[in-house]
Amino acid sequence: MFLSACATPVPPQSGPSPIPATQTPSATAVMTSTPTLIPTPVPLFFTDEFNSDLGAWVSFQTGGAEAPSVKLENDLLRIDLPSPNTWYYAIHNAHEYSSVFVRAEFSGTPAGSLGVICNYDESKGWFEFNIASDGTYSILFGQWLAQGIAQYTPIATAGSEYLTAGKLDYEIGLICRDDTLFPHINGKLFRKVDVSRYGLTEGKIGINASSFEEVPMTATFDWIQVEEPAQ
Repeated sequence: MFLSACATPVPPQSGPSPIPATQTPSATAVMTSTPTLIPTPVPLFFTDEFNSDLGAWVSFQTGGAEAPSVKLENDLLRIDLPSPNTWYYAIHNAHEYSSVFVRAEFSGTPAGSLGVICNYDESKGWFEFNIASDGTYSILFGQWLAQGIAQYTPIATAGSEYLTAGKLDYEIGLICRDDTLFPHINGKLFRKVDVSRYGLTEGKIGINASSFEEVPMTATFDWIQVEEPAQ
């Protein structure tokens, strides 16, 4: 496995930084891990309101000169990113899903992006749906090329009538079913994305936060909900 068993944030090794979610070329990034312990069994479908512990989450960062600060505060998951061009990931390590609807409510300072992840598989890759503070969204395919080296391939990047530049306070959702992604913003489905060419149809879910050039960037997640999508 790429993720080691340390209990505190590990500063990143030197290496190329990931591109912001608003850019379109492929990019690579160096990974460092900050996993936590797995707790007692977690239901397949659940809501985490971040008011107890982070025992089921495994986290890591790509890019950035400093490690993020991550803590539970006032029934929120708070993530402080002190360095520019830093991506923080948290993967829920309890279950894998072949059909899932992952939703989260978040807010952040207008200098980065926040998102949700599905079909995370260390050997095959993952999909992430991000909303950026400039009023755009992106859907990316991430894949580990080697231990500690990830590549991000843009699938879709655009603006939306549901997004406002300078704002980073939304409910975001992503249905991953078979070879199709269904992104949602504030409960509204706004497109369908065919991802059959990637051959990635199951995996774990997660969340992410990233900083751009302006730092510090602070993100908070109110809750995350994992449910079976309606047919």
